[in-house]
Amino acid sequence: MTDFRLFMSRFGGPEVIEREEIDAATLTPAAGEVRLRHKAVGLNYIDTYQRAGLYPVDLPSGLGAEGAGVVEAVGAGVEDFAPGDRVAYGTGPLGAYATVRLIPAEHLVKLPAAIAEDTAAAAMLKGMTACYLIEECAKVQPGQTVLIHAAAGGMGSILVPWLRRIGATVIAHAGSAAKAEQAHQAGADHALSCPMDELAGQVRELTEGKGAEIILDGVGQASWTASLAALSRMGLLVTYGNASGPVPPFTALDLMKAGSIFVTRPTLQHYGATAEQRRRLAGRVFALIEDGVAFPIGQRFPLAEAAAAHSALEGRGTSGATILTV
Repeated sequence: MTDFRLFMSRFGGPEVIEREEIDAATLTPAAGEVRLRHKAVGLNYIDTYQRAGLYPVDLPSGLGAEGAGVVEAVGAGVEDFAPGDRVAYGTGPLGAYATVRLIPAEHLVKLPAAIAEDTAAAAMLKGMTACYLIEECAKVQPGQTVLIHAAAGGMGSILVPWLRRIGATVIAHAGSAAKAEQAHQAGADHALSCPMDELAGQVRELTEGKGAEIILDGVGQASWTASLAALSRMGLLVTYGNASGPVPPFTALDLMKAGSIFVTRPTLQHYGATAEQRRRLAGRVFALIEDGVAFPIGQRFPLAEAAAAHSALEGRGTSGATILTV
C-alpha cells in the first residue's frame, strides 16, 4: 500500500481535502516523538469546523485529531512506548488523516488488549469528551434530569448510556423518529423527535413544568432558543458543539430572564490539557468499554474517501460514530 496523508491548503467544503503521497522511511521520530502506523482514524464534527474555517487553523494543515494504531519507531527520550505497542489518541495534534505519521508520545495512551483499534478510534475523542462533560463539567448526580440534543449521533450515542449508568433521568432529542428510537434503545427514559419550537413544551410536560436541570447541547445555533426555554431555573446549559453553526450572541440579562441559568462552553483541549488528564479520561473510557458499555460505530469509510465521510456527517446522514479505515 502506498502511504499518503490528507491535508488542506484552503478553507471550504469537503472538496478542499487534498491527498499527498508520503515515504514512511523519511519519517524519523525526533526526541519525544513516535512514528505511528494508523489502523483506524476517528471522524468528528470538529474536523469539519476546522476544514470550513469556523475554527481557523494555520494553513496548509493536516486534518483529524483522533486515531489508533501501532508504534513503528520511537525517538530519543521516549520511555513509555516501544515499537509494536498498540496505542490511541484523541486530542491531536492535527494530522490523523494519514496512513502513518509522527506524533509526540505525550499524546498517546496504550490500548488494553481487549480493545480493538477501530473501537478506540471511535471512542477516544467522543468518550473523553463525554467523560469530562458528565463527570467534571456538569458533575451530573443520580436523579438529575438531563436533556441531550442529537441523541443518536456520535456523541449522543455515548452520552445516553453513560448518563443512565450513573442514574440520571435522560430526555433524548433527535432529528427523526427512527433516531429517537435508537436513543431509546440506548437507554433514554424519554426519546423525542419533535420540531425545536415544540421541544421546551414537551420537556416541561415530562418534568412537571420544571424543565431539565442540565442540557448537553452539541447542535448550537439551531437548538439554542429551545435549550434556553427547556432549562430549569438555575439550570446548567453546556453548549459543547456547533453542528448547526455557532450559538447567536447573548447577554447576561438573557441568562437572568431564562431563569438565572448557567451557561458554559467547554473544550477537551482544556479538560485534557496535560498528559495526566488525558490518561485519566482515557482510563475511564477504557474501563467502561471493558465493562460492557458500547461505543457504536455506525459508518466506516476508507481513509481515501474522507471527503465523502465529511459530506455524510454534515448532511446528517450518519448515526453513531464514523471511522476512517486504513
